[in-house]
Amino acid sequence: GLLVENAIKDVLTLARVSFRETGRAERIPGFDQAPDFIVPDEFNPVALIEAKLTEDDGTARDKVSRVQRLRTLRDESEKNYDVIACIAGRGFKVRREDMRRMLQATDGKVFTRETMPLLVEATRIREYRVR
Repeated sequence: GLLVENAIKDVLTLARVSFRETGRAERIPGFDQAPDFIVPDEFNPVALIEAKLTEDDGTARDKVSRVQRLRTLRDESEKNYDVIACIAGRGFKVRREDMRRMLQATDGKVFTRETMPLLVEATRIREYRVR
């Protein structure tokens, strides 16, 4: 179940990017549900990452709703962080409308296991990469 989360950690660690992984049911001020990862941290976020491996469309739909909620929170707070989704599994292939909504909520910043190596360069996370 941690396949996607471990891939994210590997990419961020390889790029030497500081990040905060949130715990299960952790409360973070300003968020009704904490995102899975925050780069670099919740005090100065430039990227929020939701991660999900799903084999059914119901779980995928729940994750789409969470991503949309993060986008709404960002827009309401007038912040400028990226909202990013990292996904895997056939659950995201079942309902095209859910995938469209996720792409809209993230401004196209949706990564799969195959495209995960682009996570840093294709988002604002690149600003925190150590060379």
